[in-house]
Amino acid sequence: MSHNKNGIPRRFVVKSAGVLTAAAAVGAVVPSVAAAAPVTAPRSAPGTRRKAPASANGWTLEKEANHVSTVWTRPVSGTGLEVDVRIGDAQAILFHVVRRFHYEVEQLHRVDLAGWQPIDGLKKDLPESNLASGTAVRVRPGASAAGGLFPLQLVTVRDILADCGGVVRWGGDDSPVDESLFYIGLGPDDVRVRELADRLRTAEATPGQGAGVHVDVFGTSRRDRAKKLVKEQRAS
Repeated sequence: MSHNKNGIPRRFVVKSAGVLTAAAAVGAVVPSVAAAAPVTAPRSAPGTRRKAPASANGWTLEKEANHVSTVWTRPVSGTGLEVDVRIGDAQAILFHVVRRFHYEVEQLHRVDLAGWQPIDGLKKDLPESNLASGTAVRVRPGASAAGGLFPLQLVTVRDILADCGGVVRWGGDDSPVDESLFYIGLGPDDVRVRELADRLRTAEATPGQGAGVHVDVFGTSRRDRAKKLVKEQRAS
């Protein structure tokens, strides 16, 4: 028996060709070898994956706290308070704000501090939605209206914000105003978030530094720094 150059018997090739010709004559569909292979779904193009729902500042929303979540109930050292917050850098930053407020603005009680809550009931396009990602806290939730701080308290709040280098925003500068709201104003991939968190953690571990240490909020350099930040954040 003769073979072709691929080593296949010529009789087999001729017979196969005849079958194909006959099938084509009656309009039949002849499956090819490639068609018999399993079909694989095409992969999505890079960058087309659907993003998880996020709060206004770009952090992923959490459906619940303390269960398969990045949000957990954590004690705020030195205050006797605890709150649901996103663990990690957000916690380090927001707790610094809470502690300084507690020590320097007004002593807080359990009802004066609130954190994470489900997105349902929040306005998704406003900064309050950041509560649902664990990246915001309410300090004195009942005092959200404008004008709720005495002048000295306001100066101190401005100093706290300046201490955070623009990473934290205050609802008192937003429209509509919400003076109870403090939140991370940058996205999760912004390097300034990690840098601030690391600086605050180092300060807390260093004697004579961190929240609770006396600072002169009326010092010229501190006041200038705070005023500059106000202009920058209100313009953004």
